[in-house]
Parts: sequence; structure tokens; C-alpha cells
Amino acid sequence: MISFDFEYYRPGTVEEAVALHRSLREKGKRPRYYSGGTEITTLGRLNQVQTGAVIDLKGITDCHTLQLEKQHVVMGTCVSLNKLKQSQLFPLLSQAISEVADHTARTNITLGGNLCSQIIYRESVLPLLLSDSQVRIAGEGGIKEISIHAAFQKEMQLSEGEFILQVLTEQTYLTHPFYHRKRRKQGSVGYPVVTVSAMKVGEQVRLAFSGLCAFPFRNEQMEQAFNQRKLPLEERITQVIGLLPSEVLEDSEGSAGFRRFVLHQALLDVGAVLEGGDHV
Repeated sequence: MISFDFEYYRPGTVEEAVALHRSLREKGKRPRYYSGGTEITTLGRLNQVQTGAVIDLKGITDCHTLQLEKQHVVMGTCVSLNKLKQSQLFPLLSQAISEVADHTARTNITLGGNLCSQIIYRESVLPLLLSDSQVRIAGEGGIKEISIHAAFQKEMQLSEGEFILQVLTEQTYLTHPFYHRKRRKQGSVGYPVVTVSAMKVGEQVRLAFSGLCAFPFRNEQMEQAFNQRKLPLEERITQVIGLLPSEVLEDSEGSAGFRRFVLHQALLDVGAVLEGGDHV
């Protein structure tokens, strides 16, 4: 049971949502947007989240968009992970989110909810980083469209009163060869020891990771090291692992040494699959 009371609002437009957030903030309500509500419910029971008001974005039509528009696939913040997976509009994203939580939970977890999660893994961002996606963000200044690389730096960079409206990915990225693997401590459900997503664009392999460090990331230096095709794969992998941007996690899911071992094995698979021109 959630131990605090809060007011509930369901605006029908972006403008109404933003104005509500400003008004509630001025009243000291500490308002929170939500698109699925799973994290507020879960963390609220643990007293890790508290708010005096929630603003449900599911009443905004544009937050439910899931379609091809011109040269992009457009995905609304309130689209559930299961709906995204079933659409297969972005196969790598479908693969990545198919391993987030379980089927029942994914019915309620949304794209925006996963991207803005307090849980460090946020695996839905990996395909978006690999595909240089764009993010539409709504706020008091209107709607802006920025690169995922500017919007997501260890976590979503949202100013007070802003929320993700939609994510856009160019259609050209939807058919590139890819690799995705999530290694858990045990079983088929749970947090990752290491998750590796990779995409081959032209002759270059792009890499993104979750579970290694305290945040998901894509790193240009690591990609450059991996793509030195004149060097043996083992040597390249050693260089890649030496370029990790932060300390490797050490927790109940696995030691830092085990995570490095799993990463090494996954990068061997990336080389075998993508440098061979296939994908899984």
C-alpha cells in the first residue's frame, strides 16, 4: 500500500499537462508525470517516491502514436513495451524490450516510463542510442526535438515541467543487421549482469551497454577500438574493455570481474555475427 495521499489529473492536451505541472508545482505539490504508473506504484510502496499529485499523460493522443511517418517510425511515450514489441516496427527495439521484466509487467511499462526510470538499466534506450534517434520533449517553452545523445546522458535530461512526448527513429536504421544479448545471473527474468546491443551501419559496428556501469551508454572510443578490423578480434576486445567510461558494477547480480568476462564473451559473439554479415 502507498503510504501517502496524492491528487490525480489526466489532461487531454500537452498544453494542459504543462500548465497543470506549473500550477501544482507552485502549490508545493511536487507533481510527477507518468505514462504507465508502474514505478510510482512500486517505489511508492517502498517510500522511495513521494508526490502530492500525479499527471497521467495517457489522455494525450500524441503520447499513443506508433506508426511510420514519412521517413521515421514515431513512438509515443505512453506506448506499452508489449505493444512496441508486437509492432515489430523497430526489430532491435522489439528484441531489447522483450527481455525487460515479464509479459504482465510489460503490458503496463511504457517507453517513456522505461527511459525515465529510476532503475539504472533502462534497456530501451540502447537501440535508440545506436540509431541516433530524436526525442520530442514538451515543456513550458513548447515542443522541442533534440538528439537522444543530448536528451540522454546517463539518464534523461529533463528540466522541471518537461516530459517526453515521442521518440523518432529514421527508417533507414530499422533494417540494419543487429545483435542483442542480455545475460542474467540466472533464469529468464530479472536484472542484467550485462546487456549488449550492437548494430552494423555500413562497415562500422556500433555498441551500447547496460548493466556494466551505473548507467546505460554508447561510447565512441569503444566503437573505434572495436572497428580496427586490421587487428585480431581478441586484441580489439581487450582495448574496448580498457575504455569503459566508469567503474564496473559490483553487486548481487555479479562481480566486476564476472561482468568483464561476460562482456568479453558477448563481444566475441558481436564480432562473429556482425562481421560475418548476419544478425540474431
